[in-house]
Amino acid sequence: MPKDRVVASLDIGSAKIRTIIAVVEGGDADRRTPNIIGVGISPSLGMRKGHVIDVEELIHNIISSLEDAERMAGVPVNHVFVGMSGSHIEAFDSRGVIAISGSEITVEDIGRVLEAAQAVSIPQNRRILHIEPKAYAVDEQRGIKNPLGMTGIRLEVEAHIITGQIQHVKNVEKCIDQAGVDIDAIVPATIAAPEAVLTKRQKELGVVVIDIGAGCTSITVFEEGTILHSVCLPIAGESVTSDVAIGLRTSIDTAEKIKIEYGSVLPGEMNEREMIDLSSVSKVDTQTVSKKYMAEIMQARYFEIFSLIKAELARIGRSGMLPAGAILTGGAVKAPGVLDLARDVLGLPVQMGFPVEIGGVIEKVDDPAYATALGTLVWGVREDEQGGFGGMRGAFQMKRALTHAGSWIRSLFP
Repeated sequence: MPKDRVVASLDIGSAKIRTIIAVVEGGDADRRTPNIIGVGISPSLGMRKGHVIDVEELIHNIISSLEDAERMAGVPVNHVFVGMSGSHIEAFDSRGVIAISGSEITVEDIGRVLEAAQAVSIPQNRRILHIEPKAYAVDEQRGIKNPLGMTGIRLEVEAHIITGQIQHVKNVEKCIDQAGVDIDAIVPATIAAPEAVLTKRQKELGVVVIDIGAGCTSITVFEEGTILHSVCLPIAGESVTSDVAIGLRTSIDTAEKIKIEYGSVLPGEMNEREMIDLSSVSKVDTQTVSKKYMAEIMQARYFEIFSLIKAELARIGRSGMLPAGAILTGGAVKAPGVLDLARDVLGLPVQMGFPVEIGGVIEKVDDPAYATALGTLVWGVREDEQGGFGGMRGAFQMKRALTHAGSWIRSLFP
């Protein structure tokens, strides 16, 4: 009988580092939902906009988050799936074609065609983080989701390839390694967040997941059950905080506190006389500021963010054309009025993204800010069950892992 497994995810954001530990029960694969047993959170003081700015600080922050989760779960964590975001993450589509013998298509064949899809010229300072098959074609038959077991003489795949800047990825890997845990896989936020909040029906109908974190905004569009487009925009919650600090002439720390406590993007619903006494939240800033004026500042920045998202959707011909609408996740989407503003700008039905198909201490993570951490966990559970990080993608993933291991070993010798 299959044994229970402990799986952990680590979401390294620009504001917070979140660790989630879950148990996956053995038994029917269709019913294996992760049951959360531990959650840890710490400030992310060594990151800014997805880039490492202080290695020692980041190592300390990671250890703090891991220890919190381990204390709650009562089990140690030795390896994690890592959620990664940042404006350095980019994506493009690629096509791979191979000849097959005419017999049944095997896992190895699918691994080879995915390998062919990623045999493209990319800049030397970039590294492939993830390859997501969009659709396969066997001979003349197109739109196949899973070609395993089919017969033909030509196998083709259209794949979505996500890359990251090598130095940034290596810096994060180094910090996690020095924090004392191994990395099972790196999962880009554009892939992770949708895993936590989307249903199969939403993916089929057409939906966009908008993850507004502190350092960047991740956008992922799904249609017909597969990923259509993904992009990271270098504008998010920290941009709102900076605007508030400049507009109200306060420190960044004070701006962040009042944004969380009093922030809104509904200036029309506020009285001109409503004021915020900054001395109640700060020892540095002692003036009073207008709550309505702060809401106007925040509204302007959120309007810009959603306008950029709309332009991105228009670029792929999906502006106002996604029946399942937009799902908002990330810590920066919780301000009052954000949903209404997104609905007005995007011209789509909009709702907040909460976890689906998760068990255990769900109240600890029933928050849009945990979407990337939860999605990374769900992705890891699914890939692990399919046999060594991806079943069909196993050959590709294994070869890439061995390539990185070989490069690391060679670097030890002069």
